[in-house]
Amino acid sequence: MQLVWLEARDFRNYREVRVELGAGLTAVAGANGQGKTNLLEAMYYLCSLVSPRVSSDLPLVRAGADVAILRGEVATSGSRLLIEVEIRASGQNRVQVNRSSVRRKRDLRRQARAVFSSPDDLAIVLGDPGERRRFMDEAFVANWPAKDGAAPAYERTLRQRNRLLKDWEGQVGSGGPPGLEGWDAELITNGVALTELRAEAVERIRERAASEFEALAGPGGGTLLVAYQASVSGDPLADAFAAALDSRRADELIRRTTLVGPHRDDLGLVVQDLAARGFASHGEAWGAAVALKLALAGALANEIGQDPMLFLDDPFSGLDPARRERLAGGLAERGQVIMSVPDLAQVPPGAAVLGVEGGSVAQE
Repeated sequence: MQLVWLEARDFRNYREVRVELGAGLTAVAGANGQGKTNLLEAMYYLCSLVSPRVSSDLPLVRAGADVAILRGEVATSGSRLLIEVEIRASGQNRVQVNRSSVRRKRDLRRQARAVFSSPDDLAIVLGDPGERRRFMDEAFVANWPAKDGAAPAYERTLRQRNRLLKDWEGQVGSGGPPGLEGWDAELITNGVALTELRAEAVERIRERAASEFEALAGPGGGTLLVAYQASVSGDPLADAFAAALDSRRADELIRRTTLVGPHRDDLGLVVQDLAARGFASHGEAWGAAVALKLALAGALANEIGQDPMLFLDDPFSGLDPARRERLAGGLAERGQVIMSVPDLAQVPPGAAVLGVEGGSVAQE
């Protein structure tokens, strides 16, 4: 899968730019603050309709403009996709694929597959459990775009159930607020669906992440173990969920919040037999973060039968020279890879180069 070309207008610091891209490795080079990450963000947004950096689209529209425009063409093993996106500072965005309107993100994501890695991924390894839950959700949505509603459905049910518990004014021994049983049933249904999706996604990346980490660390450089730590487990899962809710009922009525479910999941990451969070060195944590995203790209390639587009924002900055060399050496075999680097000295051998300065792009 390949992004053939991209046009951006009024996106971030780009007034107007067009780039042509090859099928292999491309390095986007330039000093900090010139727009390297913005360019990679535009490419990823074109394919996913979501920014890997911000939750709102408003920062994507260049200051002083009302609309940002992204256009580009993606070549897959069986088709060519002309993607056109109009990002509005206010109001509904407009998306077309091959001149036909697209209303749901999943309809594009099923056709254009991409993975984005950046220094922000360190939070997956070193941050709180919510960061790891977001990564697990990203992993299953990347593999199965049609399942993108699973996490929001669970979150909506969780909010409603928590509101019911919080607003209840009864006594703890009375059995709880009226209607709680109905929300229990919905929480179990949506919670089981989300748990099963996370479990399958982690299973698909677990061994790949270990292999990627070992290849990056080199001989004797350590191991990475990845394990899904579900809040609820058992067979059948729905019965185990119901039993767990029943066992924590008194505690929930006292604390007025839901204590059981996927919102309390975590992803176990162990480096050198110690928990990565709190014990991994900066280099080990960075390597683990990169390995997780490379593993996701590998799992996605296996799912769709072709390499996804891979965007790596400043992947070398947290690595020592030996790890940089090993990472660079393995990128040539991953299909189209577009990466940002702060200077030409970090451009891997054989890579095409796009120079970025002040929102302008030039072919080096």
